[in-house]
Amino acid sequence: MIQPAQSYTTYEAYLEAESTSPSKHEWLDGIVYAMAGGSLEHSRLAGNLHAALKASLTKCEVFQSDAMLFVRASQLATYADITVVCGPIESQKVERNGRVLGEALVNPTLIVEVLSDSTEEYDRGEKFAHYMKVPSLKEYVLVSQDVARIEVFRKPDRGHWVHEEARAGGTLQILGAPVVVDDVYRRADA
Repeated sequence: MIQPAQSYTTYEAYLEAESTSPSKHEWLDGIVYAMAGGSLEHSRLAGNLHAALKASLTKCEVFQSDAMLFVRASQLATYADITVVCGPIESQKVERNGRVLGEALVNPTLIVEVLSDSTEEYDRGEKFAHYMKVPSLKEYVLVSQDVARIEVFRKPDRGHWVHEEARAGGTLQILGAPVVVDDVYRRADA
């Protein structure tokens, strides 16, 4: 998250501005923040994991980073790198004068963030704290850009979130589907 762009903004005004903005912004309880742009490596890793999840999670909808996500408990509107919904999709749609200003997913089962130097602390800390408030969320996945490492945080039926990670040569389960770390980090020219 980058410093706020301005003072208090209504959610409706944020959605209206976001629909024509060339860059993405995050809205947190009335304050709009510019989101950091991603690198080519960021895009490649998100794309590779998106493809793997889309192929494996055939009973779920797998969304790319253009799908807005709304965390009701925090009043947070943001864009995750990948959002997965297993089951019926629930969204929050805002309309004015018969025109849709914006629509955001509200019931993610899985959220994925690809880490960067500028977002890692936020993605691991404050943003994860917001995501933990989503009742439907079962898993939160962090993908490192620096080393071949994928981390999964799982919400058990009771107790604290459970952490698992896998590195190069390893495999881990994401929503019950095996994901090979090397496949996510594979380059087309390799």
